Amino acid sequence: MAGITGRGLTFNLPNFVGPLFEVTPTDTPFLSAIGGLSGGKETTSTNFQWQGYDLRDAGQNTKVEGAEAPEAKARVRFPVDNLVQIHQEAIDISYTKQAATGQYEGLNIAGSNPVMDEIGFQTQAALKEVARDIEYSFIRGTYHKPTDNTTARKTRGILEATTTNVITNSTPTELTDTIVLDLMQGIWDNGGIKESEYATLMVNSAQKRRLTKLFITDKGYSEETRNVAGVNVQTIETDFGRVNIMLNRYMPADQLAVVSLEMCAPVFLLIPGKGFLFVESLAKTGASDKFQIYGEIGLEYGNEKAHGKITGLTV
Repeated sequence: MAGITGRGLTFNLPNFVGPLFEVTPTDTPFLSAIGGLSGGKETTSTNFQWQGYDLRDAGQNTKVEGAEAPEAKARVRFPVDNLVQIHQEAIDISYTKQAATGQYEGLNIAGSNPVMDEIGFQTQAALKEVARDIEYSFIRGTYHKPTDNTTARKTRGILEATTTNVITNSTPTELTDTIVLDLMQGIWDNGGIKESEYATLMVNSAQKRRLTKLFITDKGYSEETRNVAGVNVQTIETDFGRVNIMLNRYMPADQLAVVSLEMCAPVFLLIPGKGFLFVESLAKTGASDKFQIYGEIGLEYGNEKAHGKITGLTV
Protein backbone atom coordinates (compact mmCIF):
# COMPACT_ATOMS: atom_id res chain seq x y z
CA MET A 1 0.00 0.00 0.00
CA ALA A 2 1.09 3.56 -0.60
CA GLY A 3 1.97 5.81 2.29
CA ILE A 4 -0.29 8.55 3.57
CA THR A 5 0.20 12.24 4.10
CA GLY A 6 -1.10 14.21 7.01
CA ARG A 7 -2.42 12.85 10.29
CA GLY A 8 -2.63 9.12 10.91
CA LEU A 9 -6.20 8.08 11.79
CA THR A 10 -8.03 4.80 12.22
CA PHE A 11 -9.54 5.43 8.77
CA ASN A 12 -6.34 5.93 6.74
CA LEU A 13 -3.90 3.89 8.85
CA PRO A 14 -5.72 0.60 9.54
CA ASN A 15 -4.44 -2.29 11.66
CA PHE A 16 -4.18 -5.85 10.37
CA VAL A 17 -3.36 -9.16 12.05
CA GLY A 18 -0.61 -11.65 11.37
CA PRO A 19 3.17 -11.40 10.91
CA LEU A 20 4.52 -8.05 9.72
CA PHE A 21 7.06 -8.14 6.87
CA GLU A 22 9.17 -5.30 5.54
CA VAL A 23 8.81 -5.28 1.74
CA THR A 24 11.19 -2.42 0.93
CA PRO A 25 14.98 -3.04 1.12
CA THR A 26 16.67 -0.93 3.78
CA ASP A 27 20.34 -1.86 3.32
CA THR A 28 22.78 1.08 3.17
CA PRO A 29 26.21 -0.54 2.68
CA PHE A 30 28.19 2.56 1.63
CA LEU A 31 26.94 4.64 4.57
CA SER A 32 27.52 1.73 6.97
CA ALA A 33 31.05 1.05 5.70
CA ILE A 34 32.21 4.66 6.21
CA GLY A 35 30.83 5.16 9.70
CA GLY A 36 27.05 4.98 9.60
CA LEU A 37 24.76 7.35 11.46
CA SER A 38 26.64 6.97 14.74
CA GLY A 39 30.19 7.46 13.44
CA GLY A 40 31.84 10.02 11.24
CA LYS A 41 32.90 13.61 11.91
CA GLU A 42 31.35 16.80 13.18
CA THR A 43 31.16 20.28 11.72
CA THR A 44 30.09 23.65 13.10
CA SER A 45 29.17 25.06 9.69
CA THR A 46 26.80 24.03 6.93
CA ASN A 47 29.76 24.28 4.51
CA PHE A 48 32.61 22.05 5.70
CA GLN A 49 36.09 21.87 4.22
CA TRP A 50 39.17 19.72 4.04
CA GLN A 51 42.41 20.26 2.16
CA GLY A 52 45.10 18.53 0.20
CA TYR A 53 48.57 19.08 -1.18
CA ASP A 54 50.81 17.52 -3.78
CA LEU A 55 54.55 16.92 -4.06
CA ARG A 56 56.86 17.82 -6.92
CA ASP A 57 57.77 15.09 -9.38
CA ALA A 58 60.36 12.66 -8.06
CA GLY A 59 63.80 12.75 -9.66
CA GLN A 60 67.47 12.17 -8.91
CA ASN A 61 67.71 15.83 -7.90
CA THR A 62 71.33 15.88 -6.72
CA LYS A 63 73.55 18.89 -5.95
CA VAL A 64 77.24 19.49 -6.56
CA GLU A 65 79.71 19.44 -3.70
CA GLY A 66 79.88 22.71 -1.81
CA ALA A 67 76.80 24.13 -3.50
CA GLU A 68 74.91 27.04 -2.04
CA ALA A 69 71.52 26.34 -0.49
CA PRO A 70 68.95 25.82 -3.28
CA GLU A 71 66.13 28.21 -4.00
CA ALA A 72 63.44 27.92 -1.35
CA LYS A 73 60.28 26.10 -2.40
CA ALA A 74 57.01 25.34 -0.65
CA ARG A 75 53.97 23.26 -1.50
CA VAL A 76 50.67 25.04 -1.80
CA ARG A 77 47.65 23.47 -0.13
CA PHE A 78 44.26 23.47 -1.88
CA PRO A 79 40.76 23.41 -0.34
CA VAL A 80 37.93 20.98 -1.02
CA ASP A 81 34.44 21.50 0.39
CA ASN A 82 30.99 20.01 0.63
CA LEU A 83 27.70 20.78 2.32
CA VAL A 84 25.50 19.20 4.93
CA GLN A 85 21.92 18.76 3.73
CA ILE A 86 18.81 18.74 5.86
CA HIS A 87 16.76 15.58 6.37
CA GLN A 88 13.43 16.26 8.05
CA GLU A 89 10.38 14.05 8.51
CA ALA A 90 7.15 14.47 10.47
CA ILE A 91 4.83 12.00 12.22
CA ASP A 92 1.31 12.90 13.38
CA ILE A 93 -0.89 10.21 14.99
CA SER A 94 -4.37 10.82 16.43
CA TYR A 95 -5.20 9.83 20.00
CA THR A 96 -7.83 7.39 18.71
CA LYS A 97 -5.35 5.68 16.40
CA GLN A 98 -2.87 5.25 19.25
CA ALA A 99 -5.50 3.69 21.47
CA ALA A 100 -7.43 1.49 19.02
CA THR A 101 -4.82 -1.26 18.75
CA GLY A 102 -7.55 -3.92 18.70
CA GLN A 103 -9.46 -2.45 15.77
CA TYR A 104 -8.68 -4.51 12.66
CA GLU A 105 -9.34 -4.27 8.97
CA GLY A 106 -9.05 -7.08 6.46
CA LEU A 107 -10.25 -10.62 5.93
CA ASN A 108 -8.18 -12.28 8.65
CA ILE A 109 -9.43 -11.09 12.02
CA ALA A 110 -8.49 -14.17 14.06
CA GLY A 111 -5.19 -12.99 15.42
CA SER A 112 -3.38 -10.09 17.02
CA ASN A 113 -1.98 -6.78 15.83
CA PRO A 114 1.87 -6.84 15.92
CA VAL A 115 2.02 -3.02 16.08
CA MET A 116 0.96 -1.96 19.56
CA ASP A 117 2.94 1.32 19.47
CA GLU A 118 1.98 3.21 16.32
CA ILE A 119 4.26 6.17 17.03
CA GLY A 120 7.24 3.88 17.64
CA PHE A 121 6.55 1.93 14.47
CA GLN A 122 6.19 5.04 12.32
CA THR A 123 9.32 6.58 13.85
CA GLN A 124 11.44 3.52 13.03
CA ALA A 125 10.05 3.45 9.49
CA ALA A 126 10.87 7.14 9.00
CA LEU A 127 14.42 6.67 10.30
CA LYS A 128 14.96 3.86 7.79
CA GLU A 129 13.70 6.13 5.03
CA VAL A 130 16.14 8.85 6.07
CA ALA A 131 19.04 6.38 6.07
CA ARG A 132 18.11 5.30 2.52
CA ASP A 133 17.93 8.94 1.41
CA ILE A 134 21.40 9.56 2.86
CA GLU A 135 22.80 6.49 1.10
CA TYR A 136 21.32 7.70 -2.19
CA SER A 137 22.70 11.21 -1.66
CA PHE A 138 26.19 10.02 -0.73
CA ILE A 139 26.33 8.10 -4.02
CA ARG A 140 24.26 10.12 -6.49
CA GLY A 141 23.90 13.51 -4.80
CA THR A 142 24.38 16.66 -6.90
CA TYR A 143 26.00 19.64 -5.18
CA HIS A 144 23.94 22.77 -4.65
CA LYS A 145 24.95 25.70 -2.47
CA PRO A 146 22.00 28.09 -2.37
CA THR A 147 22.40 31.85 -2.18
CA ASP A 148 19.13 32.22 -0.26
CA ASN A 149 16.57 30.03 1.49
CA THR A 150 14.37 29.40 -1.57
CA THR A 151 16.25 26.20 -2.42
CA ALA A 152 17.73 23.44 -0.26
CA ARG A 153 21.38 22.65 0.36
CA LYS A 154 22.55 19.47 -1.40
CA THR A 155 25.66 17.45 -0.63
CA ARG A 156 27.98 16.27 -3.40
CA GLY A 157 27.87 12.48 -3.83
CA ILE A 158 30.86 10.28 -4.62
CA LEU A 159 29.93 9.91 -8.31
CA GLU A 160 29.74 13.66 -8.93
CA ALA A 161 32.89 14.22 -6.88
CA THR A 162 34.89 11.81 -9.06
CA THR A 163 36.25 13.83 -11.98
CA THR A 164 39.83 12.67 -12.64
CA ASN A 165 39.66 8.90 -13.04
CA VAL A 166 36.68 8.52 -15.36
CA ILE A 167 36.05 6.17 -18.28
CA THR A 168 33.06 7.41 -20.25
CA ASN A 169 31.39 5.22 -22.86
CA SER A 170 29.35 7.24 -25.35
CA THR A 171 27.48 4.08 -26.40
CA PRO A 172 26.56 1.14 -24.16
CA THR A 173 29.70 -0.96 -23.64
CA GLU A 174 29.95 -4.33 -21.94
CA LEU A 175 32.07 -4.40 -18.80
CA THR A 176 35.36 -6.25 -19.27
CA ASP A 177 38.25 -7.03 -16.98
CA THR A 178 40.44 -4.77 -19.17
CA ILE A 179 38.16 -1.76 -18.58
CA VAL A 180 38.12 -2.38 -14.83
CA LEU A 181 41.90 -2.79 -14.65
CA ASP A 182 42.49 0.29 -16.82
CA LEU A 183 40.43 2.32 -14.38
CA MET A 184 42.19 0.83 -11.36
CA GLN A 185 45.58 1.49 -12.92
CA GLY A 186 44.69 5.15 -13.42
CA ILE A 187 43.54 5.42 -9.80
CA TRP A 188 46.68 3.67 -8.52
CA ASP A 189 48.90 5.92 -10.64
CA ASN A 190 47.16 8.92 -9.05
CA GLY A 191 47.74 7.61 -5.52
CA GLY A 192 44.45 5.85 -4.82
CA ILE A 193 43.47 2.31 -3.72
CA LYS A 194 46.61 2.18 -1.57
CA GLU A 195 44.89 0.26 1.20
CA SER A 196 43.56 -2.99 -0.28
CA GLU A 197 41.27 -3.58 2.69
CA TYR A 198 39.27 -0.47 1.75
CA ALA A 199 39.57 -0.48 -2.06
CA THR A 200 36.03 -1.21 -3.21
CA LEU A 201 34.22 -1.73 -6.49
CA MET A 202 30.66 -0.47 -5.96
CA VAL A 203 28.03 -1.70 -8.42
CA ASN A 204 24.37 -2.49 -8.89
CA SER A 205 23.09 -5.99 -9.65
CA ALA A 206 23.84 -6.28 -13.40
CA GLN A 207 27.49 -5.19 -13.11
CA LYS A 208 27.92 -7.35 -9.98
CA ARG A 209 27.03 -10.47 -12.00
CA ARG A 210 29.43 -9.37 -14.72
CA LEU A 211 32.28 -8.87 -12.22
CA THR A 212 31.70 -12.30 -10.72
CA LYS A 213 31.91 -13.87 -14.17
CA LEU A 214 35.01 -11.92 -15.20
CA PHE A 215 37.14 -12.30 -12.09
CA ILE A 216 35.86 -15.49 -10.43
CA THR A 217 34.09 -17.76 -12.95
CA ASP A 218 36.35 -17.08 -15.93
CA LYS A 219 39.62 -16.78 -14.01
CA GLY A 220 38.89 -19.66 -11.64
CA TYR A 221 39.61 -17.73 -8.43
CA SER A 222 37.87 -18.96 -5.29
CA GLU A 223 35.23 -16.62 -3.92
CA GLU A 224 36.20 -14.99 -0.63
CA THR A 225 34.58 -12.47 1.66
CA ARG A 226 35.65 -10.07 4.37
CA ASN A 227 34.06 -7.62 6.76
CA VAL A 228 34.49 -3.86 6.31
CA ALA A 229 33.11 -1.86 9.25
CA GLY A 230 30.36 -4.44 9.76
CA VAL A 231 29.49 -4.76 6.07
CA ASN A 232 30.11 -8.19 4.55
CA VAL A 233 31.63 -7.86 1.06
CA GLN A 234 32.87 -10.26 -1.60
CA THR A 235 36.51 -9.90 -2.67
CA ILE A 236 38.28 -10.49 -5.97
CA GLU A 237 41.95 -10.74 -6.90
CA THR A 238 43.28 -8.06 -9.30
CA ASP A 239 46.65 -6.74 -10.47
CA PHE A 240 46.25 -4.06 -7.81
CA GLY A 241 45.54 -6.33 -4.87
CA ARG A 242 42.50 -8.04 -3.43
CA VAL A 243 39.62 -5.58 -3.58
CA ASN A 244 36.05 -5.55 -2.31
CA ILE A 245 32.87 -5.75 -4.35
CA MET A 246 30.03 -3.82 -2.72
CA LEU A 247 26.58 -4.56 -4.12
CA ASN A 248 24.60 -1.34 -3.83
CA ARG A 249 21.06 -0.85 -5.12
CA TYR A 250 21.52 2.95 -5.34
CA MET A 251 24.36 2.78 -7.87
CA PRO A 252 23.19 3.58 -11.44
CA ALA A 253 22.81 0.28 -13.28
CA ASP A 254 25.15 1.38 -16.09
CA GLN A 255 28.01 2.54 -13.87
CA LEU A 256 30.82 1.10 -11.77
CA ALA A 257 32.62 3.08 -9.08
CA VAL A 258 35.97 2.38 -7.47
CA VAL A 259 35.97 3.93 -4.00
CA SER A 260 38.82 4.22 -1.51
CA LEU A 261 36.61 3.89 1.56
CA GLU A 262 39.29 5.11 3.98
CA MET A 263 38.96 8.55 2.36
CA CYS A 264 35.23 8.82 3.07
CA ALA A 265 33.27 9.81 6.16
CA PRO A 266 29.84 11.22 7.00
CA VAL A 267 29.96 14.72 8.49
CA PHE A 268 27.28 15.84 10.94
CA LEU A 269 26.11 19.28 12.00
CA LEU A 270 25.17 18.73 15.65
CA ILE A 271 22.26 20.82 16.88
CA PRO A 272 23.02 22.18 20.41
CA GLY A 273 21.35 20.13 23.10
CA LYS A 274 19.86 17.72 20.57
CA GLY A 275 22.63 16.02 18.58
CA PHE A 276 22.17 14.51 15.12
CA LEU A 277 19.05 12.86 13.69
CA PHE A 278 16.91 13.40 16.75
CA VAL A 279 13.20 12.98 17.34
CA GLU A 280 11.32 15.76 19.13
CA SER A 281 7.72 16.65 19.92
CA LEU A 282 6.09 19.49 18.03
CA ALA A 283 3.54 21.97 19.30
CA LYS A 284 0.19 20.41 20.11
CA THR A 285 -2.74 21.81 18.11
CA GLY A 286 -5.39 19.13 18.61
CA ALA A 287 -6.16 15.55 19.58
CA SER A 288 -2.99 14.00 18.22
CA ASP A 289 0.74 13.71 18.96
CA LYS A 290 3.08 15.21 16.40
CA PHE A 291 6.84 14.68 16.14
CA GLN A 292 9.63 15.56 13.77
CA ILE A 293 12.87 13.79 12.88
CA TYR A 294 15.71 16.15 12.01
CA GLY A 295 19.34 15.87 10.98
CA GLU A 296 21.97 17.58 8.80
CA ILE A 297 24.65 15.47 7.13
CA GLY A 298 27.15 15.64 4.26
CA LEU A 299 29.84 13.49 2.66
CA GLU A 300 33.58 13.98 3.05
CA TYR A 301 35.27 12.08 0.23
CA GLY A 302 38.92 13.06 0.69
CA ASN A 303 41.11 13.05 -2.41
CA GLU A 304 38.85 12.61 -5.44
CA LYS A 305 41.81 11.17 -7.37
CA ALA A 306 41.62 8.17 -5.02
CA HIS A 307 38.27 7.22 -6.58
CA GLY A 308 37.13 6.38 -10.12
CA LYS A 309 34.10 5.52 -12.20
CA ILE A 310 33.00 3.95 -15.46
CA THR A 311 29.82 5.16 -17.15
CA GLY A 312 27.76 3.96 -20.11
CA LEU A 313 27.98 0.24 -19.40
CA THR A 314 25.63 -2.32 -20.91
CA VAL A 315 22.88 -3.30 -18.50
